[in-house]
Amino acid sequence: MTIAGHKMQLSGRRDSTLAGIGLMCLAVVCFALCDATAKWLSGHINVFMVVWARYVVQLVLALVLFNPWTVPGLMRTRRPWLQLFRSALLFACTALNFCALQYLQLDQTVSIMFSTPFFVALFAGPMLGEWIGVRRWAAILVGFAGIILVARPGVGGIHPAALLMLAAAVCYSLYGITTRMLAATDASQTTLVYSSLVGALAASVPLFWMWETPREPLVLGAMLELGAVVGAGHFLLILAHARAPAATLSPFIYTQIISMIILGWLLFGNLPNAWTLTGAAVVVSSGIYLLLQERRDRARKTLYATTPD
Repeated sequence: MTIAGHKMQLSGRRDSTLAGIGLMCLAVVCFALCDATAKWLSGHINVFMVVWARYVVQLVLALVLFNPWTVPGLMRTRRPWLQLFRSALLFACTALNFCALQYLQLDQTVSIMFSTPFFVALFAGPMLGEWIGVRRWAAILVGFAGIILVARPGVGGIHPAALLMLAAAVCYSLYGITTRMLAATDASQTTLVYSSLVGALAASVPLFWMWETPREPLVLGAMLELGAVVGAGHFLLILAHARAPAATLSPFIYTQIISMIILGWLLFGNLPNAWTLTGAAVVVSSGIYLLLQERRDRARKTLYATTPD
């Protein structure tokens, strides 16, 4: 390959990576809009209806793009029980998150949710055989100290619903690990449709007793928008990961806190206090450290695998 050709190849990779980062940032804006919409809706209809709208609208949109005609064998999976377990974890995470949003500010929920990488590091050992060392343990402990700064239990801290968010973070970490386990056997479209379908079915069950007919056009519009932005967010994630490595994209998840602070201020007049900002900074710093350590470990393993004996 000529020097000019090599430069063009590097430029193409750089452009692809930048496009992936841009798509990732747009995806987390969609997820911030989802939480803001869910919080607003919870003041107008019950939370069971909010969860139902999120899944049913996303399922309809997902089936428009991915269905047995456009993707033959869409529902075929080699690990059906793991697919169901993963889908149940995402549903539990959504339900816990939406319940907590009734009582907490957007910046508080996302700060606690950023503890997910700590739980991933803890569970990856027994589930994936990826055990962590002393430095990562230290980062995890520092990260949990940041969560304590956000919640401030027992000293006039935030609502006990913070515990719901912590449980949501646990569910989301297990959801992330099971997603990695399924990536080796099932297509991403199959996994996306399973999570939408299982969530829609599970969310429909309580409505036999909790159905509440939305009468305001703005509420109906927000319910449709809720599922649409979630579906768009997941689709943008797929596009982002097709253009850039996961290790490059992962730190940009933390840009979501910017969108959450802006939306919290615009829609609800909420601004984060000094405790939340300090705790969020600690949590984000610890999470980024864990992500960078994971990237170094993977690079080291790749180097060892490609180095001749």
